Amino acid sequence: MRHVVFRIERERFALPLAAVREVVVAPEKLTAVPRAGALVKGVMNLRGRVVPVIEMSALLTVKASSPNAKVVLLDRGRRDLGLLVTDVEGIESLEKITSAGNAVQPFVRGLSRLGALSLTVLDADALDATVAQRVASR
Repeated sequence: MRHVVFRIERERFALPLAAVREVVVAPEKLTAVPRAGALVKGVMNLRGRVVPVIEMSALLTVKASSPNAKVVLLDRGRRDLGLLVTDVEGIESLEKITSAGNAVQPFVRGLSRLGALSLTVLDADALDATVAQRVASR
């Protein structure tokens, strides 16, 4: 199965290609959303559509120090969701995904390897549900 591989700082993650609509360069400035919390970095205008952008380092509790450069847009039907990441490394076929078992985060599907690199494979539906739940509970 093909996956989009991306980085948040030095850690690598993957999402199924079918769940990703496109990858765009992050705008220099996002429009802030009052009282949205640290998870929502802001919103951006993409071809006339307002896209909420989620700070993936905050969601995954990864310490981010470098500026984020890409937005991975999830294909959620009529609703858009952008994930702010450090870099997108490409599309790769991941043969074996080991179950995460008792994963700390409900959206972690499992682990995989790409050569010598370890990847955390995410579940797009569970990620979307987690984001919606955390934003709504604010």
